[in-house]
Amino acid sequence: MEKIRPERKPNHRKVLLVLSTLMIFMISYLCLSNGVFIIYQNLFYIPIVYSCFRYARSGLIFSSFISMFHYVLFSIFHPEPLWDEIVRLGVFLAIGLITYRLSEGIKRERLTVEHLNQCLIKDLNARAQLEEHLEQEKERLRITITSIGDGVISTDQRGRITILNQVAERMTGWKQADALGLPIEKVFRIVNEETGDICENPVHKVLELGVTQGLANHTALISQDGTVRSIADSAAPIKNKSGDIQGVIIVFRDVTDEKKRQDEIYFKSFYDALTGMHNRRYFEEEFKRLDVARNLPISIIMGDLNGLKLVNDTFGHARGDKLLMKASSALKTACRCGDIAARWGGDEFVMLLPKTTKAEVEDIVKKILRSCSKMKVGSLNVSVSLGWGTKTEKDESLSKVLKSAEDFMYKHKLAESGSMRGNIIHAIFRTLREKNPRIESHSERVSLLCEQIGTAMNLSAKDINELKVSGLLHDIGKVTIDDRILQKTEKLTEYEWLEIKRHSDIGYRILNTSPDMSDIAVNVLSHHERPDGKGYPRGICGEEIPLASKIIAVADSYDAMTNERPYNKIQNKDEAIEELIKNKETQFDSIIVDLFIEKVLRGRERIKCPSENSP
Repeated sequence: MEKIRPERKPNHRKVLLVLSTLMIFMISYLCLSNGVFIIYQNLFYIPIVYSCFRYARSGLIFSSFISMFHYVLFSIFHPEPLWDEIVRLGVFLAIGLITYRLSEGIKRERLTVEHLNQCLIKDLNARAQLEEHLEQEKERLRITITSIGDGVISTDQRGRITILNQVAERMTGWKQADALGLPIEKVFRIVNEETGDICENPVHKVLELGVTQGLANHTALISQDGTVRSIADSAAPIKNKSGDIQGVIIVFRDVTDEKKRQDEIYFKSFYDALTGMHNRRYFEEEFKRLDVARNLPISIIMGDLNGLKLVNDTFGHARGDKLLMKASSALKTACRCGDIAARWGGDEFVMLLPKTTKAEVEDIVKKILRSCSKMKVGSLNVSVSLGWGTKTEKDESLSKVLKSAEDFMYKHKLAESGSMRGNIIHAIFRTLREKNPRIESHSERVSLLCEQIGTAMNLSAKDINELKVSGLLHDIGKVTIDDRILQKTEKLTEYEWLEIKRHSDIGYRILNTSPDMSDIAVNVLSHHERPDGKGYPRGICGEEIPLASKIIAVADSYDAMTNERPYNKIQNKDEAIEELIKNKETQFDSIIVDLFIEKVLRGRERIKCPSENSP
């Protein structure tokens, strides 16, 4: 707004006065030819004219001087006093004095009006500057509120919205134009994100108490489209210079991602990422906290997932992880309110059960075992060994109860380990049969041929039984090999061939987990070794190769040649015999080859193989 300036007017009165005076003197002195009397007559009007045009002190003085001059001049030529001139002089002086007083009053009024005009102009200019400054401040405030990264909502004294910045628009789902004048509760809807209960809006507290208010923890904002966001905020009063509350301003921000990260950090600190159970750190803290008299009796259950290493080695850690999750599910299902279940170690779990008697903990153990017996991961049963103990006295050490439960668990594990491992091995073999039925039939035929060779060699019943089982399980390591490689009809690549060669070592590791299968494991490990030392996986030769492995090698090769396989053409019996003879001393043991041909295939003591009758 432009500053108002007073208008300057030209002083016409002064100009007119000067011109009139000059004109009178010019007329008077131009008339000197008529004598002084003419001058006197003309000068007489000068004070009148001057007083009329000059309402000021200088006008009065000048008028008096001219009048006196006129009288003196007239007295020179007329020595006798003329009372009419004296009276006239007095009248003119009185008129001049009155005129002066009037002119002073008029002048004062004019000055007062001019002063008021100047004050008004100054006031208007000051008001214009103030309005301009106010507009600048408003613009600065608008830019600040718009640019700020947090949501900002301002309300009046009634809690109705006056400002809604862009961040607040995005978070609430309301446009400022639509939200202006609405109650704060309609736009800024907040709830407890854990319970879903509506939270009290902080604006009303601020208006009531006049102090800054913050939101409670776990507060969420529900936008117009139903989106829920975790927020943190504060509401502060807007006060004028007198301290009166003019409204409230709310500043809030979206902490959804921040809260999610905090929850993740908390989860990682106190929970096991795989099973979702509490971890050892959390258990140890609760172990100390709950070890008080009011929680007696306190029971502890220790659990160990059976066969996890075997499953990991055979099927990979993904299958083992599934077993862990199943076992943890059984334990969590058995938990009551107040109980704590945690993952203690790699394959171990622990439960802390406050106010639980010995009888009650035994019932919980039975419940866990029943749940596990109904669970499977593929063909694998979920098997856990459990041990438990109970603290009944205040002075009893809970740590000793934990150790007692752990020892009890290992006793159960040792007692169950044989059957458990056997069950896992059988489950692995079932998996192999389901994966590749051709391997199942091949393994059964090899097992039968091994039995026939063992009988022909007059081996003991124990050795023959071991030989049969070894023949049946000789390819168990193929359970971990990609079925696409096993079924491939084209020539194997170098990588695929290396994968195939791994099955002997894998089979050994699977079987060696069970102590009663250690000899069978050695037989399986060496069934691809050769007398010339060019076999695998160890490259041993001669007498280093177990007898059962030599027998399996002959039976395996004969069955592979005489039955359908993805990678070779079926040969008849004579062709297979010729191939066996050709590779004596290099690939096969010569004594076993001769005995197999003469006594099993051609001799009078021959037992017909299923392969001879197969199409």
